[in-house]
Amino acid sequence: MIDEKLRINRTVLVAVDLAATYLALFLAFHLRFDLEIYPITKGVPPFAPYVALFPIITLIWPVVFYFRGLLQGRPQRSRVEEAFAVAIAVAVSMLVLNAGLAFYRDFTYSRLLFGFFAVLDVTFVVAGRVVFWDVMARLWSSSRHRRRALVAGAGELGRMVAAKLGQHRELGLDVVGFLDDDPGKAGARFEGFPVLGTLDEIEAIARSQRVDQLYVALPIGAQHKTVRLLKRAEPMLLAVRVVPDLLQYYALRAGVEDLDGIPVINLSQIPLAGWNTLVKRVMDLVLGSLACVLLSPVLAVIAVLVALEGRGAVFYRQLRMGLDGKPFRIIKFRTMIPDAEVDSGPRFAVRNDPRTTRVGAWLRRFSLDELPQLVNVVRGDMSLVGPRPERPEFVARFRERYPEYMSRHRVRAGITGWAQVHDLRGQSSIRKRIAYDLYYIDNWTLGLDFKILWLTVMRFWRHRHAY
Repeated sequence: MIDEKLRINRTVLVAVDLAATYLALFLAFHLRFDLEIYPITKGVPPFAPYVALFPIITLIWPVVFYFRGLLQGRPQRSRVEEAFAVAIAVAVSMLVLNAGLAFYRDFTYSRLLFGFFAVLDVTFVVAGRVVFWDVMARLWSSSRHRRRALVAGAGELGRMVAAKLGQHRELGLDVVGFLDDDPGKAGARFEGFPVLGTLDEIEAIARSQRVDQLYVALPIGAQHKTVRLLKRAEPMLLAVRVVPDLLQYYALRAGVEDLDGIPVINLSQIPLAGWNTLVKRVMDLVLGSLACVLLSPVLAVIAVLVALEGRGAVFYRQLRMGLDGKPFRIIKFRTMIPDAEVDSGPRFAVRNDPRTTRVGAWLRRFSLDELPQLVNVVRGDMSLVGPRPERPEFVARFRERYPEYMSRHRVRAGITGWAQVHDLRGQSSIRKRIAYDLYYIDNWTLGLDFKILWLTVMRFWRHRHAY
C-alpha cells in the first residue's frame, strides 16, 4: 500500500513539475517579447522553436529531479529546503538544456528569455509542490481514504515503526496500537499508541479494530513468533509488512548492495557519497574561493589589528581531526597570548579567558578568527559546512565517553555546521552537538548546506557560547 501511494505521488508530482515548467517557458516568452522588458533588436521570433523544447524538457527535468532526490513520493524536507533543492535542480537542468542547444545551429534562442524561464520555473515548481502536498495531505487525511495498521512488537523497533507511521500521515495509515507478549507492557502506551493484547489475540483485535495492515516488528530472536503470527494473519487477508530487526545497529539508514546476486546490507550508508561528494566539493571550491577574494580587505584589516596588539604570529595553526579521522592543520587568527597552553595544557576556552587578547576576545565573539579557514576549505582539508573539527586530545577523550562520536568524521569538517547555528559551541553539551552533527550527516542535502550558511550569516552575532 505504501509503495502504491508513493508511486501515485511520484507520478502526479512529475506531472505537476512539468506543467509548472511548461507554464514558466510560455510566460517567459511573453515577458520577453510581448512586454518588452528589454528592447528587442532582432524582431520577435516564432514560438514554435520554443514549443519544440517541451519534449526535451520532458526528458531532462524528471531525470535531474530524480537524481536530486526530489521525487521521493513524500515530503523529505522543509519548504525552505525544498525550494533550495528545486532551485539547484532547475539550474542543473538549464545547464544540460543549454549544453545540448549549443550544438543546434538552425535557431538562436534568447538567453534573456532563458533567464526569465529559470526564475519562473523555480517559482512555479515550488508553488505547485506546496499546493500538491497540501492537497495530498487533505486527501489522505479524509477517513474514507485511510487505512488502519497494527504493529506486532512494542519494543524499540516497533515503537520506531509506529512513530514513523504517525509522522507520515500522508501515507494514509492510522496506527491503532501494538501487540506484545510481554506482561509488563499490557495496557501501556508507547509513542501515544496502546498495547492492545498479545500476539495470539491478533484475530479478535484485528476484527474489533478493523485493521487493514499488520507491521511485524519483532526482535531478531523471535523468528518462531513471526512465523506463527504470519500463519494467523493469512486467513484474515491482512496486508503484512515485516520490518527486519536492523535498527539496533543503525536507525533506518541502511542500504542494500548487491554482491554477485547476494544482498548485502550496508549499515554505514550516508547521503554524502559518490556524486554528492563531488557536488559538495565543487560548491566548496567555488564559494570558498569567492569568499577569499571578497573578504580579503576584511582579512587584511584583522591581520593588521592582531599584529599591532603585541608580539606573536598573526595566524595560528593547530592540529585538528578531519575526514576519516586524519589530522590536518587548521588556520585561525591568533586570539590568545603566545604559549597560552604551556602551563595548562590543552583545554577549551572559557568566558573571560585570561589567555585571550583584547582583539582576540572581539574576534572570538563574532567568530571572525575562523575566517582564515577558507584556505583550509579551498585546499580540501575542510568544507564550508560540516561538523566542527576537534583537537586529537579532545577526540581521544570524547570517543571513550561517547561511542558514536567518531561517526562525525565520516564527512569533512566544516567552518560552520548544524550544531553551530543552533548555538552549540564551546562549553555547550557535547552530547547535543554530536546529535546535531549526526543529524546533518544522515540528512545531508545541498539545500541544507545553503540553509546553514544563511543561518550562520543571520545569527553569527548572537552566539551565547562564542568566546
